[in-house]
Amino acid sequence: MQAPAGTGVRAGRTEWAGLAVLALPTLLIAVDFGVLFLALPRLAADLDASSTQQLWITDVYGFLIAGFLVTMGTLGDRVGRRKLLIVGAAAFGALSVAAAYSTSAEMLIVLRALLGIAGATLMPSTLALISTMFRNAAQRATAISIWASVLLVGVGVGPVIGGVLLERFWWGSAFLIGVPVMALLLLTAPALLPEYRDPTAGRLDLVSVALSLATILPVIYGIKEIAKGGLSPRPVEAIVVGLAVGVVFVRRQRRLPDPLMDVRLFGNRAFTTALVMLLLGSAIVGGMGFLFAQYLQLVKGLDALPAGLWLLPDAAAMMVSSLLAPVLARRIPAKYVIGGGLAIATEGLVLLSRVNTSSDLPFAVAGVVLLALGIAPTWVLGTDLVLGIAPPERAGAASSLSETGTELGVALGVAAMGSAGAAVYHAQLAGDALPAGLDPGAADAARDSVVGALAAAAQL
Repeated sequence: MQAPAGTGVRAGRTEWAGLAVLALPTLLIAVDFGVLFLALPRLAADLDASSTQQLWITDVYGFLIAGFLVTMGTLGDRVGRRKLLIVGAAAFGALSVAAAYSTSAEMLIVLRALLGIAGATLMPSTLALISTMFRNAAQRATAISIWASVLLVGVGVGPVIGGVLLERFWWGSAFLIGVPVMALLLLTAPALLPEYRDPTAGRLDLVSVALSLATILPVIYGIKEIAKGGLSPRPVEAIVVGLAVGVVFVRRQRRLPDPLMDVRLFGNRAFTTALVMLLLGSAIVGGMGFLFAQYLQLVKGLDALPAGLWLLPDAAAMMVSSLLAPVLARRIPAKYVIGGGLAIATEGLVLLSRVNTSSDLPFAVAGVVLLALGIAPTWVLGTDLVLGIAPPERAGAASSLSETGTELGVALGVAAMGSAGAAVYHAQLAGDALPAGLDPGAADAARDSVVGALAAAAQL
């Protein structure tokens, strides 16, 4: 069936039930990120994966999700958003089973890459279908806040679920989580989700697809490499190449009658501002989440499962704030809701700046909770603004831009704050900060990273 075209039609029971269906892939993708990190040590030992292969197992999934978001969002507008969601869900479920029974590191890397492509069909399809199903502005804002809350719940409970599974089963169970979720989606989607596609859309421009991948993948790769190893020629060159190809991509989009990305949307100041807000908000959350996870495990010495439990207040705070933001925005202009949230987030950052090795853990958690409470309105209301401004036939492309901005923001945040943290750490260990008589190899390892310092300390 074709979705109604009215802009103010209120959604009914079918649409709200459909929102529950759309929450399934959102929850799964969020859980998947947290579970793999816990499973990595076991699967690496079982598959005899080298350190380089372990990095590819964790990174290739996110690389290809980010790379294909724009393509899949636009493809959904052309072939049908529900159809693309169903095809992607079926592929994701089948690939998850194959990944669970991988017999080599190389096989798992390939399957993780394919899972990333399948995952890229899910997120923009869910957001675009929300814009199709909820034409009333207030209902759409509420639906997006629920969608965001489910995503945050998945981020929070992912490490906990992973810890429980890995205590009882083998590492492949981390991948099998997705199978029943996708099976339920395949059973319920045809009845509860409407179909929508742009009847006037032309053919997919494959040259634009190649250019978009050649733009996004090098940039994401370069940012993540800088986050891991600091500034070096190779990642900087990758970013420069990606940006140069991006210029060619934008010029081509301006010439095409039916572009892969409608760059004219960026001429709307509100649309561009919303994307910038999503980028910066994701950067703050991604960077601080990276540092806080390091703090829990490396400074406080917590194992993966206890560390995951201490992350639950953060996810709960973001969930509550995500649900409250659209309610407040009906009574107060959204710019004041976002501004007030940023003031609360600033207080959280001030608290976190005072955390040290002797701080009580609840003190640090309080800072993270305030940060989460303050940033969530920016994310929820920014996403709603992006979808509200885009015309219905471009909702898939617009949702893919918001998701790409979020992915890029997280990568930027981890790179920037990770690099800043490493710089401060190296500065504090300069000179005579290390104990006298320490073995030169251990001293070099300690100066390199906190992990190296802990290993050196264990030998004293």
